[in-house]
Amino acid sequence: MISKEQVRKPLTVGEVAARSGVAVTALHFYETKGLIKSQRNAGNQRRYGREVLRRVALIKVAQRLGIPLAQIGDALQMLPDDRAPTAADWKVLSERWRKELDERIEQLLLLRDRLDGCIGCGCLSMEACPLRNHGDVLGEQGPGPHFPND
Repeated sequence: MISKEQVRKPLTVGEVAARSGVAVTALHFYETKGLIKSQRNAGNQRRYGREVLRRVALIKVAQRLGIPLAQIGDALQMLPDDRAPTAADWKVLSERWRKELDERIEQLLLLRDRLDGCIGCGCLSMEACPLRNHGDVLGEQGPGPHFPND
């Protein structure tokens, strides 16, 4: 059984790494990006509150969803530092990301469907291929440079 004293005891970076499955270097990186916070002890060693474990889990899930670290950081700024993120916190964050994920899924489905046609064609034409030359607005103006020299 874990005592109350053990529950309150801050974790070392190695303990956080072992419990979260995240490398120490990644934890240091997250800290430099402001995603997690630590306190320093008298020996200048990092010590983390136990709430950091859930924050790290949230970061890893968001990364797996393809959410950029900058957006994860913005979302975590909305949460208090002194407690673990709750299910309600996750609901708010996930609702923010759902629209973006749905748009990405739609884009990937379109890309997949176009890829099938491209495999059949095999040209990968710079002029006509919607995969190789997607959204080429300047190409419609013909060959050569289209921006005036500064």
